[in-house]
Amino acid sequence: MFINWKLREINLKIVYYGPSLSGKTSSLEYIHSRTHPERRGELISLKTREDRTLYFDYMQFQMGEISGLKPRFNMYTVPGQVYYRGTRKLVLKGVDGIVFVADSQIHRLEENVVAINDLYEDLGELGFDTNDIPIVLQCNKRDLPEIVPVHSLKEELGLNGIPTYESVAVDGVGVLDGLKSIVNSVVTKARGKINPSPA
Repeated sequence: MFINWKLREINLKIVYYGPSLSGKTSSLEYIHSRTHPERRGELISLKTREDRTLYFDYMQFQMGEISGLKPRFNMYTVPGQVYYRGTRKLVLKGVDGIVFVADSQIHRLEENVVAINDLYEDLGELGFDTNDIPIVLQCNKRDLPEIVPVHSLKEELGLNGIPTYESVAVDGVGVLDGLKSIVNSVVTKARGKINPSPA
């Protein structure tokens, strides 16, 4: 969270995290397509030749006010491939909220588990209290055959008790529900930091 008091702006960072090809970029593309052009910036993607995210996707959008400040949400995805671990860590710096995009297919379960473990490890190394970061679980590709039941996915990922949404990101199904949830959590937390309750 970064506040520019001169411009009365608060910058908040939300990162879409998960294994490669789980639907992070598709989610951001859908959010961009559904955000009013006056409230959003350009969607920037740095891709490899194979059209997979190399470094990250990025977009910014604005909404409402928080305690008299205009919030700007900086949205990122991270590259899922194992060898981009350093890039993922870099993107997580200063994060305010995370949407973990899990690939629901049975054969991708292990990759989801590796990704969530990497996430917690990276957050720990960056000095975050992992219990203090708002996280939402987006169980993607729910339209495909041979998928893990949501309750089993939450169990395997150790994400019981967090807001969970089923999605089909390429069609936009469930994507905005997950976004609204993480935005609400991040805004609530930011409001508490700007106006701390008296001790």
